[in-house]
Amino acid sequence: MEKTRLTLFHTLIAKSIAETCFVGILALVFFFSVFPPYFHGWGEATPTAIAGWVVDDNAPWERIRVQLYIDGHFVANGIANLSRPDVLEAGWSKDEWHGFAFVLPSMSAGVHEARVYATTGRVKGSHQTQQLVGDSILFAVDETGKLTDLTHSKP
Repeated sequence: MEKTRLTLFHTLIAKSIAETCFVGILALVFFFSVFPPYFHGWGEATPTAIAGWVVDDNAPWERIRVQLYIDGHFVANGIANLSRPDVLEAGWSKDEWHGFAFVLPSMSAGVHEARVYATTGRVKGSHQTQQLVGDSILFAVDETGKLTDLTHSKP
């Protein structure tokens, strides 16, 4: 009788451990499929555009959809598919086609903030994940429309 109880006790503990591991694995699979933390990139203000690069570290040969927001407002969609040999040379991707450049519409003179987001999921639908690419980019626009990067400028 005592041996049967001990066997039942060990069986229940083993079952509990197996169920806990199963639920933990399901949670990890769900998290990484819904919130993929794989994007790496960088952006800056050039004299005429917000430009940079983005790579999905999990699939470094894929082209990534990107979105530009200026001062918190959506401005444009794009695909990071421009040549950036420096990204390939640095080992971030399997090819050089991961650059993006957003030519900005005319803007008022002054200081503005740009944010570029990598997007995943369906474009038209309820499921879309965004991840900020690099840091937000502070830039100034002068009276002629020329942009000056304030985030990456040297003193």
